[in-house]
Amino acid sequence: MTISQATETFFGKPIRHWSPGDPAPADAGVAWRLAFDHDDDTSMVERLEQFLQAADPAGVTALVFGDWEDSYDAPPEAVLDLLCRRAADLPALRALFVGDMTYEECEISWIKQADYTWVLEAFPALQVLRIRGSDGLVLPADAAHAQLRELVIECGGLPKSVLERLAGARLPALERLELWLGTDEYGFDGDLDDVRAAVDALRSPRLRELALRDAEIADEVAAWLAGEDWVAQLSVLDLSLGTLGDAGAQALLASPRVRGLARLDLSHHYVSEPVQAALRAAIPGVVLDDPQEDDDGDRYVAVGE
Repeated sequence: MTISQATETFFGKPIRHWSPGDPAPADAGVAWRLAFDHDDDTSMVERLEQFLQAADPAGVTALVFGDWEDSYDAPPEAVLDLLCRRAADLPALRALFVGDMTYEECEISWIKQADYTWVLEAFPALQVLRIRGSDGLVLPADAAHAQLRELVIECGGLPKSVLERLAGARLPALERLELWLGTDEYGFDGDLDDVRAAVDALRSPRLRELALRDAEIADEVAAWLAGEDWVAQLSVLDLSLGTLGDAGAQALLASPRVRGLARLDLSHHYVSEPVQAALRAAIPGVVLDDPQEDDDGDRYVAVGE
């Protein structure tokens, strides 16, 4: 599986693409998407400047950045710098998604990312931060943000350095955490202890949705979560897109904490049919779409390159 379509909704709003020459954006009920157009000479920095001039920036609540020109080779630092410099003009901005690209624009593991320290400092009222790509991704050390409710990092492999920074973060309002762990081939160089430390630091009393997706260590993750009392506070647990097999599935099946979940998403899995049947009988909210078969004993995550 690859990411073949641009995101259609973000922050509960439909995404609307804006290009220079379009009517002045005035609809606060949409998330505005900006992306570099290879058919003209406008850079993403210039496009953002033009958007902020054309719009009433005080009414912009959600922004999505797609391809920022050579995103496989250059990080979006200049775009983020401009955004942060104009933070005072964007008092209503509550949601930011950086990296909304399909595989045709840039494979997920090729996307160059940036340092988000200034972003979190510049927007203390930000509620949702979604980042696609982990190559060069830097999060602030000992990050503290009082309002962030949702953090999503999508990638083919989540570096240990990012997990270590997350383990030092303080996000007391966090309600939803989604991390794509990926594979060592595409950047995942940590282990279960690193994942556990990050999740333990971020699981505030408000956390209701936890997604540890696309993981080559899905069985280990499942066995760990099955034994954690705090999992009972969740409404949604998402272990989809990974290599989950019978070992992890049976651990989940045996956990009374997991059985109370409203939704347990195990889509793209390697679970045998008898264990699938047992899961469906015990957990009404389980999702077992897209079953896979081992390839001579090898298993693959859904999204890598």
